[in-house]
Amino acid sequence: MGSMDRKNRIFLFTGILAVFALAVIFTSHYVTPASTNAADKKQTKTPKNIIFIVGDGMGMPVIKAYRTFKQEKHSSSKEQTVWDPYLVGMQTTHPDDPRDNITDSAAAATAMATGKKTYNDAIAVNHEKEPLRSVVEAAKEARMKTAFVVSSDITDATPAAFGTHNVSRKNKEQIADHFFDEKINGEHKVDILLGGGMQYFDRKDRDLVQAFKKSGYAILRSKDDLTSQSSKQMLGLFQDDELDRAIDRPKHVPTLKDMTQAALTQLNQDNQHGFFMLLEGSTIDSAGHENDVVGAMSEMEDFEKAVQAALQFAKKDQETLVVITADHATGGFSFGADGMTSETGYKWDPAPILAAKKTPVYMAKKIAGGQSVRDVLHTYIDVSLTEEEISQVEKAAQSGKASTIQLSIQRIFDQRSFTGWTTFAHTGEDVPVYAYGPGKAAFQGWIDNTKQGKNLFQMIESPSAYRP
Repeated sequence: MGSMDRKNRIFLFTGILAVFALAVIFTSHYVTPASTNAADKKQTKTPKNIIFIVGDGMGMPVIKAYRTFKQEKHSSSKEQTVWDPYLVGMQTTHPDDPRDNITDSAAAATAMATGKKTYNDAIAVNHEKEPLRSVVEAAKEARMKTAFVVSSDITDATPAAFGTHNVSRKNKEQIADHFFDEKINGEHKVDILLGGGMQYFDRKDRDLVQAFKKSGYAILRSKDDLTSQSSKQMLGLFQDDELDRAIDRPKHVPTLKDMTQAALTQLNQDNQHGFFMLLEGSTIDSAGHENDVVGAMSEMEDFEKAVQAALQFAKKDQETLVVITADHATGGFSFGADGMTSETGYKWDPAPILAAKKTPVYMAKKIAGGQSVRDVLHTYIDVSLTEEEISQVEKAAQSGKASTIQLSIQRIFDQRSFTGWTTFAHTGEDVPVYAYGPGKAAFQGWIDNTKQGKNLFQMIESPSAYRP
């Protein structure tokens, strides 16, 4: 019996040691020590500056596709997106709408800007059409500087909901008026506005460009204007509507990164009370609506470079919170589609997309304008196309409609890359949330999109060294 007791004790002691060893291994491997990252030490501190970043229409499959696209481009399977290391959770996106349970950009932006749900089409108003206070208004009340940098027109849903109020996102001229007319303590709510949409500001019935200029804003029309100015307040309108896809963009039009860096430079000068900046990769959504995988990858790349500039600023500054998310997903993008077999391989192939020098939108306009189908395809697609592929575009060209031609060109890229789409509209899945810097802990876990606004209000309005 004594021998058995001794064996049992040895067995029990050995088991305890094994459990302890596993616990040590688990803890050291999965729990990041607080001292490993300076930003982690301050993750609950109130940030001085906030950069809130939205990839419009940027669902998880598009992120996965872009990461793979990037890996192929740089011949490295280890490539990540710049935001990958900072994933903290997911957010729901549904609106408070009597008909719809899938959001549009207006309701989603309202939720994030005000912390309140509303109906699709609403620009920071509730069901009674009453204005909902936004985090930008709170920022201005707290004497923070403010900036919007977008690749859409400035009156589009996301910047509109953060900066104005309207019963419908379709009222773009009214929204442009509100950017000038709505003020906090006698001051315009947004100090720096950079994007597209000149047609909504330079109008026969009201010249808002001159009105902003008289109020002290520098008016910017080109990349050269952006890099040569030094004004604290800027209105940059670089195209009549949304900006062209990055791969198609004229040289005089700045990139999203160009605009981001210019805005940050101005915001950080004499920065006593901090700043709030909205940065949106708006035209990821536009490419999704068109089911244009070439355009989607172009806009994701343009967006990533801007996000990298924001993160670099925050890492150097160490007082800036960066939040990166999406308002919804668009297009029902599928990473892999019909046509994959055991012979072709179960894969999504970015190589054909990398062969595009311009988007199908650009090529279709050239063909609709009278240029030869073969010449256009040969000039802007750096891969040998089959006669069947060329003939399908030639058949579409007989319609004379750029939209029909565009779809036929997109079909080539979809089939070659095994890209699938389910809709030309939005889809309702949860979207990712990434965060870096002081205050990032508030965004962790599975949250509703209204939590974004609630978190931002708390950070802006909490007493701090910057905003007593």
